[in-house]
Amino acid sequence: MIKKWTYFLGLVLLITLISSGFKAFEPEKLEGFHVANDEVINYLVPTKEETEKVYYNFPYTGKSYVGFKQAIAIKESLGLYRLVNPFGYMGKYQFGKSTLRTLGVYNTSEFLKNPALQEKAFKALLAKNKWELRKEINRYEGRVINGVKITESGLLAAAHLGGAGSVKSYLRSNGQNGFTDGFGTSLRSYIKKFGGYDTSNIVANANAKVKLD
Repeated sequence: MIKKWTYFLGLVLLITLISSGFKAFEPEKLEGFHVANDEVINYLVPTKEETEKVYYNFPYTGKSYVGFKQAIAIKESLGLYRLVNPFGYMGKYQFGKSTLRTLGVYNTSEFLKNPALQEKAFKALLAKNKWELRKEINRYEGRVINGVKITESGLLAAAHLGGAGSVKSYLRSNGQNGFTDGFGTSLRSYIKKFGGYDTSNIVANANAKVKLD
């Protein structure tokens, strides 16, 4: 009986001795990776409508010539080659039939189906308008008219909207004689919106035509 009592007493003393060498474990909290007791976690998930949205990621082309013509195209037609508006203007850059004839394009059905032809027509019209406005570009570039700085690209864009004659009238009247198209778009808005692009690669040409393949 004494042996058993001695055995159990020794066992208790051993366990007490061993356990006294260890500290109670406390979980370590890493800053930024734990939630306090009084904090509430809120989860935000997109709605069905938000997940169905499509976002177009157009390449950034800056103020280059490519950026210029793409900006014009988005404004004119959202870049759609086959678009014909209620006033009969057609294609990616919204050409009228009379303008196309001056560039040597007479088949409008073929024009609408041919993206390469539309790109050539746009560049040819820029060359023609640059020649028509060569004196105005030299005289007015850098000036501020009607609160807008005049640049070559802005004038070429305005000429695309309302013709070189309208641009000349606008400049000579110090912005008082302003053309507005059927949708209410003004020359001033185009001069401002499309100002500062690099159109130096466009060579002025009074007789610019589209070269048909």
